[in-house]
Amino acid sequence: MKAMRNQVAMCLIVLASLALLASCATERLTRPEAASIRLARPDPAAVARGEYLVRAANCAGCHTRGKTGAPFAGGVALKTSFGIFYSRNITPDPVHGIGAWSDADFIRALRDGVSPDGDFYYPAFPFTSFTGMTDRDLLDIKAYLFAQKPVAQTNRAPDTVVPRFMLGVWRALEFTPGPMSPEPRGAYLANAIAHCGECHTPRDMLGGLENERRFAGAPVEGTDKVAPNITPAHIGKWSRDDIVTLLTTGMKPNGDFVAAPMSEVVDGLAKLTPSDRAALAAYVKSVPAQYR
Repeated sequence: MKAMRNQVAMCLIVLASLALLASCATERLTRPEAASIRLARPDPAAVARGEYLVRAANCAGCHTRGKTGAPFAGGVALKTSFGIFYSRNITPDPVHGIGAWSDADFIRALRDGVSPDGDFYYPAFPFTSFTGMTDRDLLDIKAYLFAQKPVAQTNRAPDTVVPRFMLGVWRALEFTPGPMSPEPRGAYLANAIAHCGECHTPRDMLGGLENERRFAGAPVEGTDKVAPNITPAHIGKWSRDDIVTLLTTGMKPNGDFVAAPMSEVVDGLAKLTPSDRAALAAYVKSVPAQYR
């Protein structure tokens, strides 16, 4: 880990000399499809669809502090090699939450990783995966969140060695904006909504996902745990039904059960329709085997 931090420090020095490139990256920020979204009051059907997606994405796991924290009020610490980042308040509170955000603001945040004020988000927020989601799914999530109780909890600034102005360079090197096709369904669920790769895919020295090694397994930042290899190289003997059982109950083929944080993910995936869990299982079975 010390060697990795030294490499990161060297990379940051190099990136500092490239900081002027950040202005070039900002050319991406104006997206016609986001700017043209019309604001609309959420309807009950949209709220219901949004609840389904929020559970699939395990939003509460990152945006709710344990069992005593207010739902979606943020403040959960994520320890990384680059510092400690804190999830933001995503309740409809108009001051501390997202209650003043327009539809276009919401899409821009999750698809482009840019705040309503124009600031780049740190990629501890997995907009790098959420960028793949369709406009409708993003706005359904917004509809559900806006139907929740507002909480006036302030957001905490990150404790990081990476200055925000360097994020433009990081994005130019590491970020490919979406959306992706919602079909095949399993790929869309795994890569965009459930963002499985954020834990199960290795990262390079700049913290970007090594997608050519998708699902090869990786250390879980801030813990002593490892998200396992979930390609056929490791679970090749599992049947689709085995994978569906794990996604439904958390039980592995050997009778063991997954532990946190995967157990929290399973809580949400268990609420998916049988067809969606089957689609996830089929996709995981289809990805190329990754041998570490």
